[in-house]
Amino acid sequence: MRGTHLIRAGENATDQSGQAMVEFTLVAVFIVLLFVSIVQMILLMYAHTTLANSAKEGVRYAIVHGTGNTTCSGPGNPSVTPAPVCSPGGAANVKTAVRNFAGLSFQNIIDSDVTVDYNPNNANGSPCSVPGCMVRVTVQHNYNPFFGLGWPTYTLNAAANGRIMN
Repeated sequence: MRGTHLIRAGENATDQSGQAMVEFTLVAVFIVLLFVSIVQMILLMYAHTTLANSAKEGVRYAIVHGTGNTTCSGPGNPSVTPAPVCSPGGAANVKTAVRNFAGLSFQNIIDSDVTVDYNPNNANGSPCSVPGCMVRVTVQHNYNPFFGLGWPTYTLNAAANGRIMN
């Protein structure tokens, strides 16, 4: 057989037996990093959606529990005498509703992450929690990436508005 060269055991030839292993390693590292990045983005979007829904849950609690029932929240109505006082006062019940909702989705929200404004943009004249008054719940939470890998911490913001009905 002229023109063909067969490599026999023991002959010196260019050794390419490791090339496939190196190529596989390079591609595998890229695929794993791509997969981890996609999962991380999914977790980030899930956390943001949870915070947005938590803010909506806080607004829902605030608009249903104005000053018209025994579990009221907010500042009451300062324009009437005597002004109704809500127990435990302020927006503690609203913050608890936000934290409880977020906790069901494994988001660790603390009270300082939640802001309840019973007079957003001075729309009510003075803070009030009677029917017709506006309320805004804002959730601001630092999101730490699940996998780490040197990715930065993100501050996620979500807000919801509503008009008190009760």
